[in-house]
Amino acid sequence: MTKKALALGLAVFLVCVAIAGWAQIASPNRAVSERLIGTLYPSSIPQSFKVSPDSRRVAYVATSRGWFGSEKHFVVVDGKEEKPYDGIMKGTPIFGPDSGRVAYAARVGNKWLVVVDGKEEKSYDDIGAGTPIFSPNSQRVAYAAQVGNKWLVVVDGKEEKPYDGIIVGTLILSPDSGRVAYAAKVGNKQFVVVDGKEEKPYYDGIGDGTLLFSPDSKRVAYVAGISGKQVVVVDGKTEKYYDGTMKGTPIFSPDSQRVAYAAKEGNRWFVVIDGKEQKSYDLIGEGTPIFSPDSQRVAYAAQVGNKWSVVVDGKEEKSYDTIGRGTLTFSPDSKRVAYGAKEGNKWFAVVDGKEEKLYYDGIVPGTLLFSPDSKRVAYGTGVGNKAFVVVDGKEEKPYDDITVPIFSPDGRRVAYGARVGNRQFVVVDGREGKPYDGIFVVFGGGRIIFVSSDSLHYLASKGSEIYLVEERIE
Repeated sequence: MTKKALALGLAVFLVCVAIAGWAQIASPNRAVSERLIGTLYPSSIPQSFKVSPDSRRVAYVATSRGWFGSEKHFVVVDGKEEKPYDGIMKGTPIFGPDSGRVAYAARVGNKWLVVVDGKEEKSYDDIGAGTPIFSPNSQRVAYAAQVGNKWLVVVDGKEEKPYDGIIVGTLILSPDSGRVAYAAKVGNKQFVVVDGKEEKPYYDGIGDGTLLFSPDSKRVAYVAGISGKQVVVVDGKTEKYYDGTMKGTPIFSPDSQRVAYAAKEGNRWFVVIDGKEQKSYDLIGEGTPIFSPDSQRVAYAAQVGNKWSVVVDGKEEKSYDTIGRGTLTFSPDSKRVAYGAKEGNKWFAVVDGKEEKLYYDGIVPGTLLFSPDSKRVAYGTGVGNKAFVVVDGKEEKPYDDITVPIFSPDGRRVAYGARVGNRQFVVVDGREGKPYDGIFVVFGGGRIIFVSSDSLHYLASKGSEIYLVEERIE
């Protein structure tokens, strides 16, 4: 299966400028309501297009030319132009998790400032890459800012202590939105700052993207490096030093009580759970280990020679040539395990230790999932240049492209985006919906969202127009 068939390649980069009314369209078993969000700005920057988490709003950057060829950049939110600036930082604008707020970094001359909900904050010499960020409750905003040769973190408009540097990719807010943490640099040493307090000792480096709060917001963990060794630090305490740690670890269990990560000593890799080293292997699969939702179980992929096995609760399952990266998952009730495996040149899903049909060209990473009630399984796969969804072991119709399938809240229905030629549509329970030029369920962060078992919505395009589409399943 080609890469093109592994995910829906949305080629339509459309954005909005005006609000209009609703239109009703008849569709067999699907009552469709469309609301025109707007039309394409010819000067829009496709890579800046963002869809809100609730898939109801859009924001993007557009350009305009002034006197003597000068160029200005401005953000358009829900069809309304905001103030023009000399530049808008790459990666922005961003929506808050609640979809109600928008923030971005803008340049005026040689100064940068953060704009939140249309209001400008203090200007600085630069704004840190990957910032601003919203807190999980969308009420707080934080970013890194440069003043002269120093960097500091700004939280809710208040500046924290300046340092020689703020490590890119480390600024985070806790799940309860009450705490802030980041890694800072003084000279050639790095350390973590939590709630304004510096942790010790200092290290040669703090792993980019490794700093995290526990789900209950009470604990902090990260990877630090010193003298060629790496160590996981949990609640300010260092664990054993190793030759290396796996990207994507450490992780906290959902109940925040447990910590797991993959580590390397010499040429051997192993998982460390609650400070205890497990059996060593040639390699541990990227994206693993994972905890079950109830925090009691741990699973990971491990390599021995040229074979791979999934290890669940310390027990190795059948070995295969490959375990699909990003496919290993527990069911919501924590009782079931599924993953994609490869033997020879064919792929198949393994559910509860049992292999499903063996002939696919791939299992799309991140698509293998259980229904909310843990009873059903769906995933994306394909053969040749066609892709399709498999639900409860049954193949649905093949298409040129598909998106990640999703279950309705009660687990009764399955929906996903599909493409045939240049037409795209949403499939629900095997039935195709109204075709559009584009379905925004990948690019810009858009999604198909079930509001209930019998209703869903998404964003779609027709020519140069974008619509919020709401469907009622009859």
